[in-house]
Amino acid sequence: MAGAATSTLTVSRKPGGLYQSNPATREAPWVRRTLLTLGLGFFLLFLVLPLMTVFIEALRKGWEVYFAALLEPDAASAIWLTLTAAAISLPLNLVFGVSAAWAIAKHDFRGKQLLITLIDLPFSVSPVVAGLVFVLLFGAQGWFGPCLQGHDVKIIFAVPGIVLATVFVTFPFIARELIPLMQAQGRDEEEAATVLGASGWQTFWRVTLPNIKWGLLYGVILCNARAMGEFGAVSVVSGHIRGYTNTLPLHVEILYNEYQFAAAFAVASLLALLALLTLVIKQIVEWKAHSQVKEAP
Repeated sequence: MAGAATSTLTVSRKPGGLYQSNPATREAPWVRRTLLTLGLGFFLLFLVLPLMTVFIEALRKGWEVYFAALLEPDAASAIWLTLTAAAISLPLNLVFGVSAAWAIAKHDFRGKQLLITLIDLPFSVSPVVAGLVFVLLFGAQGWFGPCLQGHDVKIIFAVPGIVLATVFVTFPFIARELIPLMQAQGRDEEEAATVLGASGWQTFWRVTLPNIKWGLLYGVILCNARAMGEFGAVSVVSGHIRGYTNTLPLHVEILYNEYQFAAAFAVASLLALLALLTLVIKQIVEWKAHSQVKEAP
């Protein structure tokens, strides 16, 4: 105990022979001000300024041009496809994430570490590489291409390919949010419910799900934000067909390459608004979760 106190306190002698103990981790005021200035400067330069630039450029030519760019048929198609891909991939990732987290945190089985590694795979593989893998598998010259063509099924350069690419890059988010949470909670409550006669389904709905609801909602928010903003993998499998396979990020790229800067920034501002909305919802979820923890007995 004395050793711990010695490691965290310093003793200094003041004029007049008096001694005063100060925490060893207390920085000088100029150090705190410098770190705060650097942090705020980084935040303003790399986050706030680019975000403000997007909205300024989007509205430079007025609201009429802004809304015209968003209501243009190709932009409307890109918005619809982005929402569709997110709406399909999110439930799939929800089922997979909860199932994987439940299996990893609540059960012991062979291959458990391998499953954890596979869940992390999209974090380490470039989205472009992931898109190329889907082209290799389902493209016209791919492994399953001739079979798919024989049954008149089109995946690459079509909506199914975009959904597959989106699912691949987003499926770790929910699982990775839930696994440590479930592991920290342990298995005691589930085992007690089983002893009392609850079925596996009842145990999940009445015991596990209430305990993970805030973490689950947090993972869903992150997964949805990633799905709507995905560019690399979707760019490879989409074919950039205007009005058909372009999502919002791809539509922004095409408009910018065509020097339609006002329209490009208008569509980009919509993505920025979605990102800001995601942050607001995330903060609300974190606040509610924190409040619930404080109120718990």
